[in-house]
Amino acid sequence: MEVPAYDLPERAIAQHPAEPRDSARLLDATNPTGTIVHRRVRDLPQLLRPGDVVVVNNSRVIPARLHLYKATGGAAEVLLLQREPGAESVWTALVRPGRRLPPETMLRSHPDGPALVEVGKRVDSAADDDARRYVTLLGEEAEILERTGTVALPPYIHETLPDPERYQTVYADKPGSVAAPTAGLHLTAELLRLCEEKGATVSAVDLAVGLATFKPIATTDADAHVIHSERYWVPKETMRACASAERVVAVGTTTVRALETAAATGELEGESRLYIRGEFPFQVVDVLLTNFHMPRSSLLLLIESFCGSRWRNLYQEALGSGYRFLSFGDAMIVGRR
Repeated sequence: MEVPAYDLPERAIAQHPAEPRDSARLLDATNPTGTIVHRRVRDLPQLLRPGDVVVVNNSRVIPARLHLYKATGGAAEVLLLQREPGAESVWTALVRPGRRLPPETMLRSHPDGPALVEVGKRVDSAADDDARRYVTLLGEEAEILERTGTVALPPYIHETLPDPERYQTVYADKPGSVAAPTAGLHLTAELLRLCEEKGATVSAVDLAVGLATFKPIATTDADAHVIHSERYWVPKETMRACASAERVVAVGTTTVRALETAAATGELEGESRLYIRGEFPFQVVDVLLTNFHMPRSSLLLLIESFCGSRWRNLYQEALGSGYRFLSFGDAMIVGRR
């Protein structure tokens, strides 16, 4: 099947988050007549009904960009991409400078300190300095990340972020993501309280977002693309709430992936390799609150699967109306086709 694409001008890519969080614009495409309404995220409670369940991804972004040294004093950078399934201390990472860091190289927070990271073999046959490697964290992961790491913003963000907490949701709780579940960046504790006041229930899942989520699909045929895996956990209470909900409103594509993986496999915890595209049989999610995604991305395939070809008109309307795109951008809310 064809990989969905559109022209995204550089000026439309948001370089900083909206302040306050819930002031971000919201393109409301939930009207059955197809009418589009321009709102703000703070209007979300107005769109909810008693009995709705709003599901968020409470994964917390870890400081995945590690600044390290060889014993000789040479600087190195390890950018954690994704934890290897079944191996708590082994990650796939980008290691720089790759040619100067052969397998079994030990990296430290300073040249004469204890080894914290061991560089392993290449993940693939790429020969450049940014080749992906397996790396092993030697010791307590949280301590290593705190000592040597910083949050890795998406590659299209070129401005610094004065407050790293603005790349965390207000309900971030479970460390493990290397990228934020960005639709949730718009929500505030007060806004969630108002959603509950409207009669909705707020529930959570945990899906560890990997940097592969930003990688465009390189193949011509979307079916030939190999989807990345992400670790997920859906509490029993969340699945029960969704089963009895009037509607399930997912905040972000990562929430969709967690819920639909659990429904498709019957497993509430594990590694999601779910590739949502085409005529996917959604079982849980009825409404999706999401940011505007990269052209040729697996996330855009998910959007197309969820709401059909109308996504093109919605994106065209958003671009023409000055909405901001990608991780720090604005949002839209849309019902399932």
